[in-house]
Amino acid sequence: MARRSSGSKRSKSYRSRNLNFNRNTGSGRTFAVAAIFFMLALFLAPPIKSYFVQRAQISALQSQLKSDNTALDEARKELTLWQDPDYIKSQARERLHFVLPGERQYIVTGTDGTNTDEAAQTDVVKNLPEGQPWYTRMIASITEAGKA
Repeated sequence: MARRSSGSKRSKSYRSRNLNFNRNTGSGRTFAVAAIFFMLALFLAPPIKSYFVQRAQISALQSQLKSDNTALDEARKELTLWQDPDYIKSQARERLHFVLPGERQYIVTGTDGTNTDEAAQTDVVKNLPEGQPWYTRMIASITEAGKA
């Protein structure tokens, strides 16, 4: 019986060694799988990043193209307007104050009939100091006009 007891001790220690070995193998497998996933992530990260960057660039360029197309359409419409002689005449009258021979042009300034420039001049003249040299008054006039 003594031998069996010593034999049973050997079998227990053998089993404990096997169990520990199996545990180490499991953690080794986990490490191997983790290493594979890590390497896979390392290899796939740059192409995925460039894919998303390029998609963002494509969408930005598409929006720019859309805005450029609308600007081009507006320019084409304006070009067709400028090819019309009546439109050219109306723009010359409005922008450059041209008149045809025999016509008179009246320019109304201000809504109440007073000229705003004359009112501004009288305010500046009133605020100028009296009894000082002309150059001091001129500097004061320029300074006052700059504030308006």
